[in-house]
Amino acid sequence: MTLIKEIAESHAIKNTEGPTFKVVLMTEVDAMTKDAQQALRRTMEKYQANCRLVLFCNNPCKVIEPLRSRCLGIRVPAPSAAEISGVLNQICKKEGLQELPEQLASRIVQQSGHNLRRAILSLEACKAQSYPFNENTPVAIPDWHRFITETATAIVEQQSTKRLQLVRGKLFELLANCIPATVIFEVLSEELMKKMDSSIKPQVVHWAAHYEAQCQMGTKPIFHLEAFVAKIMSVYKKVLLQFASFDD
Repeated sequence: MTLIKEIAESHAIKNTEGPTFKVVLMTEVDAMTKDAQQALRRTMEKYQANCRLVLFCNNPCKVIEPLRSRCLGIRVPAPSAAEISGVLNQICKKEGLQELPEQLASRIVQQSGHNLRRAILSLEACKAQSYPFNENTPVAIPDWHRFITETATAIVEQQSTKRLQLVRGKLFELLANCIPATVIFEVLSEELMKKMDSSIKPQVVHWAAHYEAQCQMGTKPIFHLEAFVAKIMSVYKKVLLQFASFDD
């Protein structure tokens, strides 16, 4: 954030000896489609004389090479557990809440995966469900995460056309509630691997990566999510049939 502030401050100060640049900040560039990234590249080239862009992304591999080659890459590490705990305590202080217990803060950080945004949302959910805080306060799981867990359970319980249609409705509901397709791929594959045999886990990872990459190049995420679920159902059904034949 300090680097961003310095860039913004340099933009605010007019340089009489040279050109003045406009600074544009763009977040989650890796979530843009390939066509949108190509359009952004053309925009950068067109206005490079009087405009500078600062691009933020979580996964640079999803940014096309022409964009990466025109930027100076700066890797920013995820915040540490102590930093996230400090932010959570600062929020509690500004909101007039009691001090956050150390064990509860540690569990929030662990469950959020060192994602500051998720940690803050978890803190808000804990405050809404069980305040005042104590060391045994349960860390609330977001509704969308619980919904994806239920979807994974539905996939493992039955592999049929009817069940695929049911899961498609659940996926469409997640997308309608602004849950990104990349998050659905990530969490759904993790939940599936928790419920499946270790021999199937590599295939779950492989097909999740395959269809997520296809989703980046497409325009309808629901098609790629449904294709992923159908593939996993097919793979899992074959394994179950093999196990059944061995038992006979």
